[in-house]
Amino acid sequence: MTTPSIPRAILIWGTTLSLFLMISLIACIIYGLLLPSGLEMHRAWSPWLPGFEWLTFGGVVAGLTWCLIYGFWAAAILVPLRRLTGRWFGAAND
Repeated sequence: MTTPSIPRAILIWGTTLSLFLMISLIACIIYGLLLPSGLEMHRAWSPWLPGFEWLTFGGVVAGLTWCLIYGFWAAAILVPLRRLTGRWFGAAND
């Protein structure tokens, strides 16, 4: 099995991490709609997602956009670090 190039690995991991964050955000929104007032999860997301507002279309779009940005930002840092540490310890590249 060949190791994907760094840009391709960043694309794969960026998409994976972004989808994970987006699904988590949507799950927390649904969770907040099902529970009584005061138990919503938006207080946990608001500091990390600029422009996110509870139950507004623009706020949800802003939240999803930031999830995409954070997913690719993490991948852009983690993929090269994984390759570097893999070389240090002689591990195969994933």
